[in-house]
Amino acid sequence: MKDFIQNHTTRKTAFIILAVLCLSPWVSSPIALALGFALAIIIGNPFEQYLHRYIHLLLQVSIVGLGFGLKLDEALQAGKSGFLLTVVSIITVMILGYILGRIFKLERKLSYLISAGTAICGGSAIAAVSPIIKPDTKEISLGLAIVFTLNSIALFIYPAIGHLLHLSQEQFGLWCAVGIHDTSSVVGAAGKYGYEALKTATTVKLARALWIIPVSVITMFIFKSKESKIKIPWFIGWFVLAILLNTYFPVFDRFSFAVTSVAKSGLNLTLFLIGSTLSLQTLKTIGIKPLAMAVIIWAAISVGSLLYIIH
Repeated sequence: MKDFIQNHTTRKTAFIILAVLCLSPWVSSPIALALGFALAIIIGNPFEQYLHRYIHLLLQVSIVGLGFGLKLDEALQAGKSGFLLTVVSIITVMILGYILGRIFKLERKLSYLISAGTAICGGSAIAAVSPIIKPDTKEISLGLAIVFTLNSIALFIYPAIGHLLHLSQEQFGLWCAVGIHDTSSVVGAAGKYGYEALKTATTVKLARALWIIPVSVITMFIFKSKESKIKIPWFIGWFVLAILLNTYFPVFDRFSFAVTSVAKSGLNLTLFLIGSTLSLQTLKTIGIKPLAMAVIIWAAISVGSLLYIIH
């Protein structure tokens, strides 16, 4: 019993030390994610059962903080440049997901979760449509595991490809916002590439996240559920308010750098927490067919959007 307590205390201490380290400027977003994953594999996450409710909250607060680093004209320009690509990519992914789901003979609800997560904003989209289509717990867990796994990979390979192709900050930010599923990985990859890329990626991604609402409404008709409720991402409104305050009230200029610096640290911590909830046991639950479907959709939208942005 004593050894167990000491071991548990050691795990908690290691977790806290790594979490604090991820708040420092010396740890990049991919490294924060890798540290969390390494912790989960080597010693396990002592706080896993408590983290899920705080991960989304920390992500939302951090994104609102990034709004204080943006001006309204920058946000509108970024949103305008990504609007058409966003609409085309969402429609393409949902149609392709439906076709692949039939080809691989997947459960209808599982293939829809994967498609929605890839089309809009990863785990947030899955959480939004789940109360509408009412999948079982295993299907939700499987969809989230696939999306988070591909997000983790994207966080490492997107910046490398961006540098290889000499993408500009704006080009890379737009590509991240369209090609990477989850908001945390979008801002993580873009933040590693550069601050201008981060601003573009954050704005376009959050504008993309608003498509949760019309997609949720359409989902209600597809699955014919009158009692379902739509989960609206209200934090985006706070992000817009932060942009407006930073644009029209000069007093916020003296705080904007500090707030955005704290927000970036919060995003790194979010990625560490996400990585710490990914275990080998979770990854082993992913089947070949659902993973193949998700990879094909992801590859198609990544390559297609990159070609569109370059040309």
